[in-house]
Amino acid sequence: MSKVNILCLIILTALTFNVSSQSDSINRPNSYTAYKTNESINIDGLDKELAWKSVKWSSNFIDIEGIKTPSYQTNFKIIWDDNYLYVLAKIQEPHVWGDISEKDTVIFYNNDFEIFIDPDGDTHNYYELEINALNTVWDLFLTKPYRELDSPVLNDWNISGLRSAVHVDGTLNNASDIDSSWNLEIAIPLSVFKTSYYQDMNLLDKFWRINFSRVNWDYELIEGKYSRKKDNIGNLLKEYNWVWSPQGVVNMHQPEKWGYVYFSSLPVGPEVPFEIPKDEEIKWELYKMYRTQKAYFSKTNQWLTTLKNIQSAPIVLYGQHLKPFIESYSSGWTISILSPFSNKLLTIREDGKFKFK
Repeated sequence: MSKVNILCLIILTALTFNVSSQSDSINRPNSYTAYKTNESINIDGLDKELAWKSVKWSSNFIDIEGIKTPSYQTNFKIIWDDNYLYVLAKIQEPHVWGDISEKDTVIFYNNDFEIFIDPDGDTHNYYELEINALNTVWDLFLTKPYRELDSPVLNDWNISGLRSAVHVDGTLNNASDIDSSWNLEIAIPLSVFKTSYYQDMNLLDKFWRINFSRVNWDYELIEGKYSRKKDNIGNLLKEYNWVWSPQGVVNMHQPEKWGYVYFSSLPVGPEVPFEIPKDEEIKWELYKMYRTQKAYFSKTNQWLTTLKNIQSAPIVLYGQHLKPFIESYSSGWTISILSPFSNKLLTIREDGKFKFK
């Protein structure tokens, strides 16, 4: 079995994904306003630049299911310029450790910080970046979420020109003291997100679907070295998953539930909250119906063909009654809604891909 296939199997096992168990009772996705900077950013793990000091930290991370408060605080900041997306993460941790130093291995077997980016919001063809306290990188391109049967993962994809640095407020891999935190500073070239040679990567007044995750393990010391803690019969204890925008289930690979990062054209100043477009709320309703379809298919190997069996209740948003319609094909289906807010046709198909028309 190839390295890529082994990694995919590990991820699928770790997700323990079950379509029928997916919940729609999640919080409204978080949003963050990212401001543009003209300042040169030195990637050193520190926030010495005025650009970093002028923008706010994100809200505190929460448990991935949106239920528990994490043991340690995690926050991030985002700024951008014409060439890079910059992320600064502050990761509270009393014992900063890591032992994975090979690129493109399973970094979440250490405590790590993870970024998931879907620029066009169609839930397909998205990007994942994981980094541990040793500044070891795992970058992946995913053609589809793992929930789809045909979902190739391009583990050999690389973020060409990536710059990252870690600064530890304490001592790395030293069990004799108590640390405070580790900072991770990242510069991701915007060019890696291009899907065509002539694509304009000007982000002004656009938003991307992005989420952040922190994997944290209980530890034990063996001959003075950190490792993931095991129970009394030798099984690894379950990891903690702390995220910016809750997923409602232990699975980061549901891009429709990620947060919204808005790239503001305004200068840094009093923050103007980003208002999630009404069409996005229509999109959430389409994904509810998608999950109903997937749950039914997992049990019967057939798709539902009428909306009365898919739609649990009439959809009313902002006083507008939405009228979905379904089209069935030999290979699957689409469900569409004409938006009363933008007059655009919003469509989702059987593999979860979303599009505007």
